[in-house]
Amino acid sequence: MDDAILRAIDAVTVPVPDLDSGLAFYRDRLGHQLLWRNDAVGQAGLALPDGDSELVLTTRQAYEPDWLVASVPDAVATLVAAGGAVIAEPVEIPVGRVAVVADPFGNRLVLVDLSKGRYGSSQAEI
Repeated sequence: MDDAILRAIDAVTVPVPDLDSGLAFYRDRLGHQLLWRNDAVGQAGLALPDGDSELVLTTRQAYEPDWLVASVPDAVATLVAAGGAVIAEPVEIPVGRVAVVADPFGNRLVLVDLSKGRYGSSQAEI
């Protein structure tokens, strides 16, 4: 279905007590490659070898998938019109925009568009 709002999983955020211990486990013991690290926001992105989705270690967010959409404002409008609710309005991030909505059943959906590209050494500290 080409007009579906949720396009792919952009990332799955996994809470860790601190980035160094998270990286010691996921990178050093499980073998995931570090793509980027941003201590200012408490996150580090690791590669998943069979696709473009990332495993994002976080010290400030819950365990949840981040859904890739073509346009965050359009996706928010569509979800609200379909019966969802806005939890956090769209905001600019280094790679595009992000917003948080809830479906009619109370499930949080983190929506991300990559209108400015993906994280890399130019946007985040490695």
